[in-house]
Amino acid sequence: MKSLQTDLLAQARDVLQHIWGYDDFRSQQADIVTRVAGGEDALVLMPTGGGKSLCYQVPALMRPGTAIVISPLISLMQDQVATLLQLGVRAAYLSSSLDAYEARAIESQLLDGSLDLLYMAPERLVTARTLDILQRTPIALFAIDEAHCVSQWGHDFRADYLGLSVLAEQFPQVPRLALTATADLRTRADIKRLLRLEHAEVYLSSFDRPNIFYRILPRLNALEQLTDFIRREHPNDAGIVYCLSRAKTEKVAEALQARGFPAVVYHAGLSAQEREANQTKFLREEGVIVVATIAFGMGIDKPNVRFVAHLDLPKSLEAYYQETGRAGRDGLASTVCLFYGLQDVIKHQQMLAQSEGSEEHKRHERRRIDAMLQLCETTDCRRQLLLRYFDEHMPKPCGYCDICAEPVATWDATEPARMALSAVYRTGQRYGVEYVVEVLVGKRSDRVLANQHEQLSVFGQGQALSLKSWRSLFRQLLAKGLLLVDADGFGTLRLAPECRPLLKGEVSLALRQDKDTLTAQRRTSTASRASQTLDAADQPLWLGLRALRRELALAQGVPPYVIFHDSTLMAMVEHMPLSLQEMRLIGGIGDSKLSRYGEDFLAVIRQHVDALA
Repeated sequence: MKSLQTDLLAQARDVLQHIWGYDDFRSQQADIVTRVAGGEDALVLMPTGGGKSLCYQVPALMRPGTAIVISPLISLMQDQVATLLQLGVRAAYLSSSLDAYEARAIESQLLDGSLDLLYMAPERLVTARTLDILQRTPIALFAIDEAHCVSQWGHDFRADYLGLSVLAEQFPQVPRLALTATADLRTRADIKRLLRLEHAEVYLSSFDRPNIFYRILPRLNALEQLTDFIRREHPNDAGIVYCLSRAKTEKVAEALQARGFPAVVYHAGLSAQEREANQTKFLREEGVIVVATIAFGMGIDKPNVRFVAHLDLPKSLEAYYQETGRAGRDGLASTVCLFYGLQDVIKHQQMLAQSEGSEEHKRHERRRIDAMLQLCETTDCRRQLLLRYFDEHMPKPCGYCDICAEPVATWDATEPARMALSAVYRTGQRYGVEYVVEVLVGKRSDRVLANQHEQLSVFGQGQALSLKSWRSLFRQLLAKGLLLVDADGFGTLRLAPECRPLLKGEVSLALRQDKDTLTAQRRTSTASRASQTLDAADQPLWLGLRALRRELALAQGVPPYVIFHDSTLMAMVEHMPLSLQEMRLIGGIGDSKLSRYGEDFLAVIRQHVDALA
């Protein structure tokens, strides 16, 4: 058995070196590849950018037959296939984007054994026609990507994934590999049960993305804050900006365009042609910003997204981790920034209160919202808290988040908090934040006077705090569960049972002092752009290599990163190979790419070296 594993590992490394141009596997990849190549099942949890695709692509080339990859999105299939074709791997996809003639041609390739990997959506795989074709075809393995979609507790549940249990029934001898970047304990259990992977080995990699700088700021003027963030930290960089509503994505994209940024919009309300055109522009051009709803992103394999910004609170830490994970897939430094406000807390509490789900489902959603709010309001290392949610322990603060870079100050908010809770109670628990704040600061508005609330003992007691400070305090009281929001759609506040010890003076309360601006944390981002790490003398070579990459990509109609990642170009700048033998030693350059592009990139490097001489 040990001898077999050794032989499989040697074969896997040979495939990795010749096809992908890497000397060895990372982390648990070698164990996963040899297990699947040996015919066993596996469940792989690995962070975005951690190399999940290699875990099935390498064994696909080691085993006889065609590997079938189940993927939820056409864009992901297209991207993966384009990348594999560049490597000389025989790959294709079956999707609704193909006409009947194209689909039948690919089915014929599958039947005659001329494909190494075939990608398809779950709804296509479970049709009687597809299952019949697969029964007549030697299958190397089944890879189920984005496997968390099978669980109702996951953040992207898709009913079509439930039908994939048919693979265990009809193809019991074919190894199956389920992969995901985000799954808590409950979701992992669902994946194993629903996909019939009870005996699969589970590979749990670290969820840490050490190249990502995490930042969360109070949302004051989101558009100005976003513009300032991009200009100061990521000018000319590709990025994703997430908003909850379609209208907001369009407004933000238009505002960024007016400020000179190459921004496009993406949401489900656009026509299929518009979505495809905007996504293609983002993938194939340098420095494009896409402003999108969460309809955009799953399966986006663009490695040089340097920032992800959220202008609304994500619905859970799973969603936040998945969406921010689209930054820095190439391992180079990147930034994620969330602008978060009082209305986010109210909106999420309203949605929960209005939910018609079971009590168990509501409790689960409450825990997810609370975890997201805790990340926003914490005064400790954000990365430690984020990893703890995924059952991973980080013994020391990361040193690479906004709180580590500039620790948050706290203040004794016991008396103002008691004053706020008292004001909610004395106004009858019938009003929202803005009205209660009017009472606290002593504003004689028409509605305050109409309700005769200027006669309350709490009227005007809060004049020592600014409106901004009161809103921050209410946001944190809501986030801590001391106040609740009714399901009436008006943001009506009411006291939570948990606030009683505070009202009775039995406990004290320390709250964080919000930071509004980027301050000293800006230092981290300037270094995040790959070009900033180069000496001035190397900049012409970097730009020349990128220009060649862009030219080759345009000629073939593929994204530039399909030719070479930024990290590979950076290695060319660092080592300046002058022969094919020297270039072969750079990671990310396999046999096919060396043959296709080696001389062209060497010509740019030689020209640069001659200019320096």
